[in-house]
Parts: sequence; structure tokens; C-alpha cells
Amino acid sequence: MSGVNKEQSRSVKSDTSMPSWTSVQAYVLASFCLILGVALGYLFRGSAAPVAQAAPVAAEQNGSQPQAAETEAALQQQVAPFVEAVKKNPSDYDSLVKLGDMYYDGKQYQNAIQYYALALAIHPESPSVRTDMATAFWYTGDADRALAEMQTSLKYQPGHPQTLLNMGWVRWQGKSDAKGAVDAWQKLLKANPDFPQRQQVEQYIAKAKEHAARG
Repeated sequence: MSGVNKEQSRSVKSDTSMPSWTSVQAYVLASFCLILGVALGYLFRGSAAPVAQAAPVAAEQNGSQPQAAETEAALQQQVAPFVEAVKKNPSDYDSLVKLGDMYYDGKQYQNAIQYYALALAIHPESPSVRTDMATAFWYTGDADRALAEMQTSLKYQPGHPQTLLNMGWVRWQGKSDAKGAVDAWQKLLKANPDFPQRQQVEQYIAKAKEHAARG
């Protein structure tokens, strides 16, 4: 899931309330996102909106009913062969991951979570798939579960760049924890000194530190 896009690696709901932000904090983050809006596109799956611009799932479902119906029909047509493959072989890992990816890209995050979970039951060590499932939890509003899955991902691969990059954003946006975001991003750069988006991550760190200093 091209960019930290799902590393070309998403219903359980816990407390989905987000911490309140001061007007200064909100302004700092909004300005940051405006400046780096283009760069943010690689944070999760390539086709997904960056976490900095994530909207509640309910808002994503607004729009014309005919268009929604056409989109749903197209998605069901795309997933059909993989659904059949899984019916024939429930242990078809590649098809399970593909279904997770397709539902994720279709913004049907609960379905994506379902298939990612089935894939992880076969290969729990996949940090890319687990991080994609974590981001799907984020988009359902469950920041706590998203972070828990990312922590599990890091147990298998401590320096996994996608996990650390996304963890920084969920900590900052979901938990209002700028210091935690900085910690995740610094670990990312330390473990991956040749990370392609190093310059952008350094900018994220600087802005998060600024945010933390403002309180």
C-alpha cells in the first residue's frame, strides 16, 4: 500500500475520541500540512489520503447515491475473483492480502481489516500487512488499536520504515503526542539512514518539536 503508501504494505472499536487541540496547536499543524501537503501523499497506501487529512469515515460516505452505487459495483467486480480464490483455499495468503488492499483502497476499512487479519493469522510476521491493517484501524477512528498493531509490527522488524513513519503521524494526530511522533521518526532515520524521504521526515521532526514546544 507506491510511497509509505502501504509499503506497498490496515470491528473492533475502542475509545475513538481524539484529544482536544488548542487553537495554536491546530494552526501550527494546519500550516504544516499546507506547506508539506504534496509530500504527505506517500504516508500510507498510495491511493489513500494522508493521515494528516484523514476525515471521519462517515464523512467519506457522503455524496451522490448513484456514484456510490457505481463505485461499490466496480469494487465488487474487482474483488470477486479473489473472494472465489479464498473460498476454494482459505489459506491463500496472497489473495487475502490483495482483498485487504482492494477494500482499503475502496475505503471499506472494516472489510480491509477483516482480510488483513486473516492474512496475518497465516503470516503474523509481515510488518507491511500489519501496518496497513493498523492504518485501516486509524481510518475507522481507532488510534489506540492502530498504535497497538504498529507496536506488534516493530516486534517483528524494529526498524520497519513504513511502520515508524505512520506511527509518528498517528501519535501526533491521534494522541496529540508530538514528542512521541518525534521519537518514532528519529528511530526511523536512525534505522534507515538512506531513507528516500529523509529530508521530509526531518521537516516533520522540526515541526513536531515546534508543536511540542508550544505546548
